[in-house]
Amino acid sequence: MQTSTRDRIVVAAARLLQRQGYVGTGIKQIAQEAQATLGSVYHFFPGGKEAVAVAALRHGSEKFGTLLRESLDEADDPAEAVTACTRRLAGDLRASGWTDGCPVTAAALETLGTDSEIQRTCAEALNEWEGLIRDKLLRGGLSPEDARDLASTVLSALEGAEVTAQVNRSEEPLHAVGRQLARLVRSYEVRVETAWSPPLRPR
Repeated sequence: MQTSTRDRIVVAAARLLQRQGYVGTGIKQIAQEAQATLGSVYHFFPGGKEAVAVAALRHGSEKFGTLLRESLDEADDPAEAVTACTRRLAGDLRASGWTDGCPVTAAALETLGTDSEIQRTCAEALNEWEGLIRDKLLRGGLSPEDARDLASTVLSALEGAEVTAQVNRSEEPLHAVGRQLARLVRSYEVRVETAWSPPLRPR
C-alpha cells in the first residue's frame, strides 16, 4: 500500500525529532526526508513546524505505546512483564545504532517551562505510557495507590536507563534496571499475597 504524503511527512518528522530534537530539526529537512515539497508540508500543516512536530510526537507516542503494551503482555506476572519491556527496549535500541530512544524525550527537555502544545503532547504521552504500566500492575493484584506509585517509578527508570544506554552504547543499563525493577515489583506482589490469609478451619 502506498504511503500518503501526509503520512510520510509525519513519519519523517517523528524520526528526526527522536534523533535530533525539535530545535535541531528544520522544516526543510523534514520535507527532504519525507521526499515531499515544502509546499506539501505547509498544505497539510498550515501551523508550520510546531504543527508537524505535534503530529509527529503523537505518532511516536502511539508506536511506543504499542511496543510497551506488547511487551507487558508477554507475561502474566507483572515483574516478568517489566523485564520483558527492558529486553525489548534494549534490543530495539541496539538495532537502531543507539539513535532511536524515547520518541518524546528530546522535545520534552527542549520545551521545559513552556505551555506549548509540544510540551502538552509530551506530557500526554508520558501519562498514557504510565497508565499502561499501572493497568498491568492493577491486573497483577496491586492496590490502586501502589500501582500508581510503582508505575511512575517504572516509567521514570525506563526513561533514564534508555538515555544511559544510548550514551554508553550498551544494553546493560536497561538490563540492570530490568533486574532491579523486577525485584521491586515482586516485593509488592509479596505484600499482596501476605495481606490475605485463608481462615483457619475448625478442629
